[in-house]
Amino acid sequence: SAPIYARVSGYVKDWKVDIGASVKAGQTLAEIEAPDQDQQLLQAKADLANAKSAEVLADITLKRERPLLESRTVAQQEIDQRVADLASKQAAVNSGEANVERLEVLSAYKTVAAPFDGLITARNTDVGSLISAGSSAGQAMFVVSDVHTLRVYINVPQNYAPDVKLGSQATVSVPEYPGRSFPATIVASARSVDITSGTTQMQLSVDNAKGELMPGAYANVKVDLSGVAGTFRIPVSALIFDERGLRVATVGQDNRATFKTVTIARDLGNEIELASGVAADDHVIATPPDGLAEGDEVHIVKLSQAKEATPKVP
Repeated sequence: SAPIYARVSGYVKDWKVDIGASVKAGQTLAEIEAPDQDQQLLQAKADLANAKSAEVLADITLKRERPLLESRTVAQQEIDQRVADLASKQAAVNSGEANVERLEVLSAYKTVAAPFDGLITARNTDVGSLISAGSSAGQAMFVVSDVHTLRVYINVPQNYAPDVKLGSQATVSVPEYPGRSFPATIVASARSVDITSGTTQMQLSVDNAKGELMPGAYANVKVDLSGVAGTFRIPVSALIFDERGLRVATVGQDNRATFKTVTIARDLGNEIELASGVAADDHVIATPPDGLAEGDEVHIVKLSQAKEATPKVP
């Protein structure tokens, strides 16, 4: 999005587009009346004409008196003064031309145009409104947004930030499209942690060629971390710490309990990220009982079966 400010001070003569309008680069958004600017341009042109007349007179005078130097009718000093006077008049003409060119460029800014193809997402002016030049003067006249590709900003917790790489894939969902998601890609990272929130800001790019997503909207973002190899996350309750070190209990294909020594990569609060010790096809017991021993027979049941087996209290 780009806020559009006036480059000249004046009054809004007319505005051509309203919010929601699609515009092309260079399309007129509004016209500004700048009477002070117009008067300055007229005065500059008059001053330039005066300077040019003075230059012509100085040139004629020099050409008339230069031949008289040979007959010593005039002194060399007087000729030198005429040469300097002509140079001064020429400099005044150059200065006047530059001033006129500057004011003509500013006058062209009385037409406010769109800087690129996009959508008008805000109009903060009306006919007759007094406009001051510059962004520090107040509110933008318009806001133009390029909605073909949207930037989405997320704050990633410090613990997860190393796993989110540039080019990582993500999905974006918004409330107005329940059940739908839009693909996105991580394109930039602040590479620093905010000390107040403990998060790293990252930027995603979302293709919005159909214009379905609205700029400025809040969204839910899911980042794909499946590409992070060699680490697994388990509930913290699955860890067993005894004289043999850190272990987890797993269930093998023979339905027997097997203990495996593991190495912790990161403590994520309710979850532990393991650097080694388990494989992707291991069945880890989330809450192993205290009396569980190596080789004990374990039966895996579904949650629905466990509820049916629970006796009802009359």
